[in-house]
Amino acid sequence: MMATLLLRLAAPLQAWGADSKFETRKTAREPTKSGVIGLLAAALGLRRDETEPLTRLAQLRFGVRVEREGQLLVDFHMARNEEKDRSYVTYRHYLEDAVFLVGLESEDTALLQELAEALTHPVFPLYLGRRACPPTLPLCLGLREQGLVEALQAEPALCPGGPKPTRIVADAAPQEPGAVPQRDVPLSYDPRHRQYGYRSAREISLRQPAGAPEPTAHDPFCEL
Repeated sequence: MMATLLLRLAAPLQAWGADSKFETRKTAREPTKSGVIGLLAAALGLRRDETEPLTRLAQLRFGVRVEREGQLLVDFHMARNEEKDRSYVTYRHYLEDAVFLVGLESEDTALLQELAEALTHPVFPLYLGRRACPPTLPLCLGLREQGLVEALQAEPALCPGGPKPTRIVADAAPQEPGAVPQRDVPLSYDPRHRQYGYRSAREISLRQPAGAPEPTAHDPFCEL
């Protein structure tokens, strides 16, 4: 039976590396699978050169429900190249005040429970993409006895009174309609030779079509 571990990822700043090159470090619009697996690896106490445990974590089916999109912030840092004796500017992109619901699906409920315990008592400090982005609590919301998409759709909104969740981005089979390949599966975090594989993901809109009636609890047939 499938189960899904739910996480709440919220902080003043988040940064989920995507398409980062040289002096410009961009962020994706939502958490990446490689970034969340890194968070789990830190909670478990895995070293960057440990590759075998990553295989087990990378097999988890991954999805994100966007609760609050957040605003893009571009910061700059002065860095210095000692070998060339010069300074230069680097640009770092962040998401401000974003909130996400992340799901990790597996038939191995023992693994999901192990991850939940590790996130509650992490070995290494946890952060949302970069060390300057510690998460706010609660982080781990526990297990749900549902598949990934069902759990993400059924969970109550994380921002009561705020905007409604807008979309879900989830792992998908390559042949599914709308599936897009992403180089986002961690094979090694070793700084000497980082490696990433590909996964397919698709986006599910949670917005109502324009002109669609608001949901109502009224049942006209009860009057008959």
